[in-house]
Amino acid sequence: MDKELITSCEVKAKEWLSSPVYDEQTKAEVRAMLEAEDKTALIDAFYQTLEFGTGGLRGIMGAGTNRMNRYIVGAATQGFANYILKAFPGRQDLAVVVGHDCRNHGREFAETVAAIFSANGIKVYLFESLRPTPEISFAIRQLKAQAGVNVTASHNPKEYNGYKAYWEDGAQVLSPHDTGIIDEVNKVRVEDVKWTGNPDLIQIIGGEMDWDYLQAVREAMVDQDVILRQKDLNIVYTPLHGTGRVIIPEALRSWGFQNIHVVPEQMVIDGNFPTVVSPNPENSEAMTLGMKLGTKLNADLVIASDPDADRLAIVCRNPKGEWEILNGNQTCMMFAWYIIANKKKLGQLRGNEFLVKTIVTTELIKRIADKNGVEMMDCYTGFKWIAALIRENEGLKKYIGGGEESFGFLPFDKVRDKDSPASICLICEIAAWAKDNGKTLYDLLMDIYLEYGFTMNHTVNVVRPGKTGADEIKQMMVDFRGAKAPKTLGGSKVVCTKDYLALTATDAEGKSVKLDMPATSNVLQWFTEDGTKVSVRPSGTEPKIKFYIEAPATMECPKCYPAACAEGMDKVKAVCKDLGI
Repeated sequence: MDKELITSCEVKAKEWLSSPVYDEQTKAEVRAMLEAEDKTALIDAFYQTLEFGTGGLRGIMGAGTNRMNRYIVGAATQGFANYILKAFPGRQDLAVVVGHDCRNHGREFAETVAAIFSANGIKVYLFESLRPTPEISFAIRQLKAQAGVNVTASHNPKEYNGYKAYWEDGAQVLSPHDTGIIDEVNKVRVEDVKWTGNPDLIQIIGGEMDWDYLQAVREAMVDQDVILRQKDLNIVYTPLHGTGRVIIPEALRSWGFQNIHVVPEQMVIDGNFPTVVSPNPENSEAMTLGMKLGTKLNADLVIASDPDADRLAIVCRNPKGEWEILNGNQTCMMFAWYIIANKKKLGQLRGNEFLVKTIVTTELIKRIADKNGVEMMDCYTGFKWIAALIRENEGLKKYIGGGEESFGFLPFDKVRDKDSPASICLICEIAAWAKDNGKTLYDLLMDIYLEYGFTMNHTVNVVRPGKTGADEIKQMMVDFRGAKAPKTLGGSKVVCTKDYLALTATDAEGKSVKLDMPATSNVLQWFTEDGTKVSVRPSGTEPKIKFYIEAPATMECPKCYPAACAEGMDKVKAVCKDLGI
């Protein structure tokens, strides 16, 4: 182990022991790390200070500068408050919205955040209990607040908690605010934090905001008539112990659906997520109890939201009556197809509409948009970039939907983050439309593939935790830009390389053009002659590097789907072999 690094971490840890600010429980945890023969835990806890990534702060709970705890949350909030006061000089009516999800220490952290903002003279609208991330975003706009914080680690394992920072447009912070907040946070010592709140500046909110949010969600509806005809659509829903447990069934009922069943074991609020290995709807294991109840009740579809109810997962029946879990690309593609097709059919398109997808999401969405004359915009991973495009085009063009492959979609513009309550209602409308036409969601998916072509989308996550892992991930990106840059992938020649750090697109002959993006990002993409697309990026919120592979395959009929999937996966495996992953 690096002796210099160990010494540096020991110095930081001893500062925590000598400070009167930290409580005894925290100090006991730090002492145990200092006294342990193996210094790995000490290094992981103190080698850096948590910073805002693509989703704000996120980390494992525990003592240390690189952990989520009351003190790191407090310092981040003091820095955030300092930045807000600088960004709005002289304003007397500054306000923020604060919420949290179901995670352990969530309420404690949220109340800490509220106390510190109020101690700095900023009014706080604090939700009475756990609420979905999209409702926090909505409330910021509705209450005309200048910022907001949601204490959540989204779909991460139970050991994690996090801190999503929002700006006045209801979107997660972007440049220059993100770096500005980091600069302020880095100036803050824990002794500088104003811990004692001003109760007069803290207002508890809840039911009235729920009502306003539910009314707004109805704006995502495309065709209520089809819902009224299929109001008995048999729906099974699970919140995975999280914040969707009340609001999503209410939203479905407000749209007109009357046959809604919930998974009782997962309606229990529990930050330990006892019924799943990980509360991530991207993992098929998390859907097991929902599918079991769906089978018992002969449901039409099974739906889940993640703990903070921004992501959704969908399970539908294939022609054999078996449950088929849709991936995030398929979900996003289906939303795009339905919104365009049915708004066009109902005469709701005026010619100025646009869709948004992230650069790692399936290119089939662009084919759908292009064929139907609807503009499609690409952006970086993360809904803050989708929100930025909504903001830039407000009053000029009409946003009708946007999403990403990681099970997130936003079908209306009153919220500026991914929104599972609205998206779940809309996917149920799509299922109702399919049933009204004698089809299932699976049948609709097959129709889309047959019209627009089939691609296999597969994500490979290479997890490398801790300091050594962070260094390894950094070196992998260096290598892919240099000595290990692929010339072929899956047997097909690389014809274009996009480097979003250099903002260049380079063809096989070495000719480069500039990419038009709002900022640089540590992402690489390779496009091959046969239409394969590979994207690689380090995660901004988790200790891993992600590879997104999209490989075309032949599909000439619905029954050809399994063979097309097999052909696509063979190509994916070949790509993985070429990349050494």
